[in-house]
Amino acid sequence: MSDPGPATAESHQSRPRPRIPVASDGPAPAPAAVAARRTGLLVTLILGGLTAVPPLSMDMYLPALPAVTQSLHSPAATVQLTLTTCLAGMALGQMVVGPMSDKWGRRRPLLIGMVVYILATAVCAVAPNAEFLIAARLVQGLAGAAGIVIARAVVRDMYDGVAMARFFSTLMLISGVAPVVAPLLGGQILRVTDWRGVFVVLTVIGVLLTLVVWRKLHETLPPERRHAGGLGAALHTMRGLITDRVFAGYLLVSAFAFAALFAYISASPFVIQEIYGASAQTYSMLFGINSVGLVLLGQINGKVLVGRVSLDKVLAVGLGLITLAAVALLLMSAGVFGHVGLVPMAAGLFVLMASMGLVMPSTNTQALLRTSHAAGSASALLGTSTFLMGAVASPLVGIAGEGTAVPMAVVQCCCALLAVACFLGLCRPWQRREESTEDGTNREGNRL
Repeated sequence: MSDPGPATAESHQSRPRPRIPVASDGPAPAPAAVAARRTGLLVTLILGGLTAVPPLSMDMYLPALPAVTQSLHSPAATVQLTLTTCLAGMALGQMVVGPMSDKWGRRRPLLIGMVVYILATAVCAVAPNAEFLIAARLVQGLAGAAGIVIARAVVRDMYDGVAMARFFSTLMLISGVAPVVAPLLGGQILRVTDWRGVFVVLTVIGVLLTLVVWRKLHETLPPERRHAGGLGAALHTMRGLITDRVFAGYLLVSAFAFAALFAYISASPFVIQEIYGASAQTYSMLFGINSVGLVLLGQINGKVLVGRVSLDKVLAVGLGLITLAAVALLLMSAGVFGHVGLVPMAAGLFVLMASMGLVMPSTNTQALLRTSHAAGSASALLGTSTFLMGAVASPLVGIAGEGTAVPMAVVQCCCALLAVACFLGLCRPWQRREESTEDGTNREGNRL
């Protein structure tokens, strides 16, 4: 793979922070500092809402699965496909929308995607049978992918270096809370209506978010930076990104780390409740605590570490913690320490999930720093790889049945070690430090 040269977070610290392109309908602008803060908050809420749409679409629906099975008179396995197709749609949709946004700008594909998402979600609410619902969920996932991929691309358009890393950490506050809140919100909706009401609420959320995007989020990709050409040009761009050794390294680190997290999400209900005998309420509480840990560590990363510690150092620490947690979980689940209770296992899972708050913002930032010329395509590759790797990891955790946590720990351990191998073998942060020091462009460098 070719290495086009270093592009580190720290080398961009001295660049002026670009103006955030958001519409302003007010009669008179506020003072510069106040206006900047308000604009930044508005953009954060809009992009955070876009990144929250996929977890809301997936997790708000979870409490309704038994009711859907009864209502549509379908087997549970068939109804489970409504989750699988939505996840597959979100993965594949990013590959389509990302290059479109590099060619036509961010707003047009985003608004088209949101309108299609609204229509598909409304169709889900009136689906007459499981097959119809499965098809509508596929379209919902394909369209909902626009929010994920374009939100990342917009961040790349607006920010550089340290500012981008901080913004990604802030987005994790919303994307980390959404999966926790979504099932609770879905459960409350089911108290007053049936499962179709969940999709009605999702439709309303889609309409409101689309109106806000239309009114308040202006185009962030100027015409002179857009790509010409059709499918061939898009594939050529993606090939160029994948053959960039360093970009591919960060992409794989992100994908394998997410696979370790998805292994936890898929297996933890059985591990906590079936093996350790915890109640559903205890499991929900532990899942919530772990999500809070992820959010808090992400905020510590964005508010304290970024700008003081190189992104690669933060990433190395995060990968080290994930690997240690995965190894500890494997040893405990294999009985090396004898029978361990719920608390040690829960502690290992907490460390693994919370450490993602260090890993995911750093990998996204380092990958996108190299791709200002094709942020949409790069964002699509990042998103698709993580979703697909998570989909591969999910069935592996139950390969030995529901009575053992060993498969979950093995998958997590393998994914963590592969992430570390990609970081060391492809990203090679020490090599880029030497290059940047030799040419004098960055004495501080992105050091490991």
